[in-house]
Amino acid sequence: MTIGKIITVIDDDENVRVAIEGLVRSLGYAARGFASARQFLDSGIDGATACLITDIQMAGLNGLDLYAGLIAAGGAPPVIFITAFPDERIEARARALGALGFLSKPFEAQALVHCIQKAVAPRAGGPG
Repeated sequence: MTIGKIITVIDDDENVRVAIEGLVRSLGYAARGFASARQFLDSGIDGATACLITDIQMAGLNGLDLYAGLIAAGGAPPVIFITAFPDERIEARARALGALGFLSKPFEAQALVHCIQKAVAPRAGGPG
């Protein structure tokens, strides 16, 4: 069993969240879903998250600000941002934060699978 292979999905759209969780489980990973960034932070599983898939536009704390906070706290897992409202400035900020993926809804499942595989692949040179 591999430690820390929980893929966390944060999206306020329940249908999207449940669909992504199902896809993640079909790949053999544990999935945990949350309707908001606050629910995720309150859960305490941020340290066990191998990959974070988060919507950008959400009520309260948005996905970009959530991830910036995780970086500042020193506990940021690889991230894939998803959004129904793609914008060049938002994508640029996501990339500057180190996003492995920036996917516009609706997106192809294979595009998300590719990003997840990059996120959980062993890092060359050990922990970084």
